[in-house]
Amino acid sequence: MKLSHRREFLHLAASAAALPLVSQSALAQAYPNRPVRLIVGFAAGGVVDVFARLIGQWLSERLGQQFVVENRTGAAGNLATEAVAKAPADGYTLLQMVNVQAINATLYEKLTFNFLADIAPVASSYRGSSSVVVVNPNFPVKTIPELIAYAKANPGKVTMASAGIGSGQHIYGELFKMLAGVDLLHVPYRSAPQALTDLIGGQVQIIFDPLANVLENVKAGKLRALAVTSVKRSALLPNVPSVSEFVRGYEASGWQGIGAPKNTPAAVITRLNREINAGLADPKIMARFAELGYEPYTTTPAEFSKFVADETEKWGRVIRTANIKAE
Repeated sequence: MKLSHRREFLHLAASAAALPLVSQSALAQAYPNRPVRLIVGFAAGGVVDVFARLIGQWLSERLGQQFVVENRTGAAGNLATEAVAKAPADGYTLLQMVNVQAINATLYEKLTFNFLADIAPVASSYRGSSSVVVVNPNFPVKTIPELIAYAKANPGKVTMASAGIGSGQHIYGELFKMLAGVDLLHVPYRSAPQALTDLIGGQVQIIFDPLANVLENVKAGKLRALAVTSVKRSALLPNVPSVSEFVRGYEASGWQGIGAPKNTPAAVITRLNREINAGLADPKIMARFAELGYEPYTTTPAEFSKFVADETEKWGRVIRTANIKAE
């Protein structure tokens, strides 16, 4: 090859190699140029919806386009996940991700999507929201060690309420059974309020319920809190230990974040991650998180992807071990 031709070839090759970088950068700068949908799989007003709207408002202000929250309820969040999994991978349809979806990946056998393969984690918002192990005050245990001892002395006789098969209360309880080596009798209800009513009435003995659901009843003495399910103690119940202080490896915590369809351009994901992380560091948003009892949790897309994969594998193992089938 002549020297002049070689130089021309190298110049063209270098230009071609730079094209993806230029187009990615241009794409990131242009995004978004129209409204973005943020799909939420749960009802308006709930904790998932609240955080979606908080992050959506921040992104709207930062990026100059509306991030419109769309509540698509049904099938324990699966309808929302499916909608995003099948949406164009252009960054204009996003998913409010929540720990329930990591559970559903194994719990439901005939999904039309693959949660890990079809959803690209973009950015986390929080992790570590706690449930509480609470018992009826007449139940003769006051600590987790006492509960374990009592359950081992009375296998299959301690009744564990939940909001239904595959619910968070059920799955968190099954993880406890696995790691503590105890046999609790699962009693599913149609809803969390029904389960809580019967727990207070003494028809069942224990539940692993979100802190917000039980806090007032614990303070009023209608329920006794044995431990929180997060690794760290809760500031709202500072004198209540965590289960992990007695049962090694136990953690059952809620989390949320933002996801996008697979193959969404990396530049778009990177920009969204950067802007969401900036929001989580904003004093006003941090204060709002604190009011709701949560701490921001920031990650890179790669870190959040690993976290989601680990959570999906963890709860999949629990569901398979306990042989749980969705209703």
